[in-house]
Amino acid sequence: MMKLYRGVNLGGFLSQCEHSDEHYRTFISEEDIRRIAEWGFDHVRLPIDYEVLENEDGRMKPQGYGYVRDAVSWCRKYSLDIVLDLHKAPGYSFGDAGDKQKNNLLENPELRQRFIRLWENMANEFGSCDNAAFELLNEVVELEYVEPWNQLIRDTVSAIRRITGKTPIIYGGVLWNSAYTVKHLEAPQDDNTIFTFHFYEPLIFTHQKAYWIKNLDRERTVPYPGSMEYYRKHSAELGIQGGPFENTRAKEMGPEFIEEIVLEAVRAAKKAGVRLYCGEFGVIDQAPVTDTLQWFKDVDGIFRKYDIGCAVWTYKEMDFGLIGPHYDRIRDDLISLWTGK
Repeated sequence: MMKLYRGVNLGGFLSQCEHSDEHYRTFISEEDIRRIAEWGFDHVRLPIDYEVLENEDGRMKPQGYGYVRDAVSWCRKYSLDIVLDLHKAPGYSFGDAGDKQKNNLLENPELRQRFIRLWENMANEFGSCDNAAFELLNEVVELEYVEPWNQLIRDTVSAIRRITGKTPIIYGGVLWNSAYTVKHLEAPQDDNTIFTFHFYEPLIFTHQKAYWIKNLDRERTVPYPGSMEYYRKHSAELGIQGGPFENTRAKEMGPEFIEEIVLEAVRAAKKAGVRLYCGEFGVIDQAPVTDTLQWFKDVDGIFRKYDIGCAVWTYKEMDFGLIGPHYDRIRDDLISLWTGK
């Protein structure tokens, strides 16, 4: 059974990147995988955009599958498991949330069938790899897609299971894989299922000064923990992304607030009888570094309390890169926190 206990994302390698062979060959190497294993992690999560795997007409790209195969092989060599995460699908990307012309996967029968065929191809290629898990799609956003997403999950899992019964299948809810929406997932079709969520709360701290967050004050330096009044006031600027503060009962920012949110996912997974995994959590490299360390300590404490496996976002660059200079002062402390080394 895969541990998937403490891992790291390989963001920017085969996803959210320049899609070129030069980039694929140079961004991540076997040496990076060796380093991650030596640090003491037990897995990596590999985000993959569909452009790596197929042309716009849906034809497979053998060379693209080769890059994924290399990553799987490197992980096996260094005794790591790997989550193959479809980060962007034909007709769906979390970055295009709300744009029905770009994000029409869940309403377009042809795109739904193409999505299923992509996963059939993945299952044929990697279903026999005992160190690989499949994550169906990263961060469905729109709340209105709860039912269509559940239907696509059912159809895709059925297709994968006709090819491989042993590969763990991972999927989460809507609203950017919110812990609050895990409860909207239907009961799983088999035992080899893992529910997932992402954790970046409070967003005004973990994503402070992020250029891609609408309505965020890019001049404000946000502390952690800080007062709940401060967080409630400034999170209201984010609209739906500041939602966790609307109904929170937590009196203080810190473990109490984190636990309240995470418990939403814990209860849903327990009711469904499945494992729970946090596929992404992290802090932008614009945040105060000592506060960043405290946030990670608090989150890790809650994850350990409820035996939640997780993968930090992310190993390199992407404004969150663990090996970047921003983390120099606390990197050893973080690795020791997560891996015990």
